[in-house]
Amino acid sequence: MKPYLLAETNWKALKETSIELAVLPWGATEAHNLHLPFSTDNIETGRIAEEAAEKAWKEGAKIIVLPVIPFGVNTGQLDIKGTINLNPSTQFAILKDIIYDLNRQGIHRLLILNGHGGNDFKQMIRESGTLYPEMIICTCNWFQCGDISQIYEKGGGHDDEMKTIQMQYLTSLMQYLAPELVLPLAEAGVGTAKKFRIKALNEKWAWSERKWLKVSKDTGIGDPSLANPEKGERYFKAVVAKISGLMLELSKTDINEMYQ
Repeated sequence: MKPYLLAETNWKALKETSIELAVLPWGATEAHNLHLPFSTDNIETGRIAEEAAEKAWKEGAKIIVLPVIPFGVNTGQLDIKGTINLNPSTQFAILKDIIYDLNRQGIHRLLILNGHGGNDFKQMIRESGTLYPEMIICTCNWFQCGDISQIYEKGGGHDDEMKTIQMQYLTSLMQYLAPELVLPLAEAGVGTAKKFRIKALNEKWAWSERKWLKVSKDTGIGDPSLANPEKGERYFKAVVAKISGLMLELSKTDINEMYQ
């Protein structure tokens, strides 16, 4: 039994434990190129949450990791068979219920560990803060916290470089964490993608949602061919170290003394 995982602990152990921080891993159910499973975001986010919580727990943080929410905002991928979408309003309704329960139970710190680019919790946190001013609610995109420059090679240029690195780390993490679910890279798509005809949208100072099947033939943007499990292990450990540090600080910082 891991006392920091809600799915594995029990009420006998939990009822007398003072929880300092709840962690809510939030993923998505979507295609990731041809070679990765639909559960990629959920597996990676769940394992990062678990390993980081274990490290923080051993350093004295009283943490409870909630079960992974397996569905995210995938409004641009509705034409892809197997995609399960939550509209942002539905996602917020779920989050509000979870926050209500935690607050009622005296758990006033929440970290939403996000593993899907389509999820955006900032405005939801702003509104939740008006309802529960006594709570500290934080969100973290784990895929933005690791130092990738020393692990992953860049791609063919410019706008495609970050997407190539992204597909490398998604693939290499899965090769490390769940290799039995990853097809050989020879069966993966090459990850080429079309760009907008509108210049501002490509320059990123304007934004519009992409319709995935009109952008990519294999649902994957970025070349995964340079991925390997050794890179995945290095990246996983780097991310876990940073997330565990965040968990520890969120657990131990006085809510009333958040600023200096």
